[in-house]
Amino acid sequence: MIEMVIEQRRRSLGGGLDVGRVLPFAKRRMVGPFVFFDHMGPLDVAAGADRSLDVRPHPHIGLSTVTYLFSGEIMHRDSVGSHQPVRPNEVNWMTAGSGITHSERFEKARAVGDHLHGIQAWVALPQEDEETDPGFSHHAGDDLPQWSEAGIQGQLIAGSAYGLVAGARTHSPLFYAHLDMEPGATAEIPSGHAERAVYVATGAIEIDGARHEAGRMLVLGAAVSRMTAAERSTVMVLGGEPVGERFLYWNFVSSSKDRLRQAAEDWKAGRMKLPDADDQEFIPLPDDPFMKPPAMS
Repeated sequence: MIEMVIEQRRRSLGGGLDVGRVLPFAKRRMVGPFVFFDHMGPLDVAAGADRSLDVRPHPHIGLSTVTYLFSGEIMHRDSVGSHQPVRPNEVNWMTAGSGITHSERFEKARAVGDHLHGIQAWVALPQEDEETDPGFSHHAGDDLPQWSEAGIQGQLIAGSAYGLVAGARTHSPLFYAHLDMEPGATAEIPSGHAERAVYVATGAIEIDGARHEAGRMLVLGAAVSRMTAAERSTVMVLGGEPVGERFLYWNFVSSSKDRLRQAAEDWKAGRMKLPDADDQEFIPLPDDPFMKPPAMS
């Protein structure tokens, strides 16, 4: 059975960039270690677009960000010196740990125009790894195993599933995959994890005879093992083992509210290094940080 259906809620990141916010949700904060899930675009950007479209420098602690695109290009810069574009079917994996700052720039879009469409997820770190050293890795090619069978083109983004293992280092058991499905194709949903979900990015799928359209995440019970494409569809499958209760404030994730307070104070006081000299217009803290939780609806 399907335990819960979560509809995306449209949110503006400024500069004309809207996302479909899926996680966190008021009645479901996490799926396994996945604590945040944004559907970016689709958005057509004309050449010459203003820099206000860029996501300005901002900090993270206690999580890994996972950026994956269906189309377009985003330039990542961070405070450990990384400068790496991410393109379709590639992964930018940034582990914040004890603290990192980064910006996301649409440099290609400004230069020649672009069609932006993708997913950014956050994976909460286990408590013993929350203060690990920050780091960044880029993954493509053999790091992201692909397969094709019976009307399905699949790519493993992270973790282990479908008999495959992706290249990014993860800190807890999880899986995350992208499936392109032809109409009528039936796909297996990985089992063996305590919490699982599917997200319909485009098209529509059927599970247990019920149709679910794009923009919907389905949190699954243990008995659900398959889904069928009602039309040509792009579906993300994800899940893993829970990592325990997590508190969220703004871009910070932690098992400790005191640690969230400290991170906010460090950012406000300018104690967190910015990505580079060109990244001086940073995102300020919200007006009243503590300890009201972020809006979930």
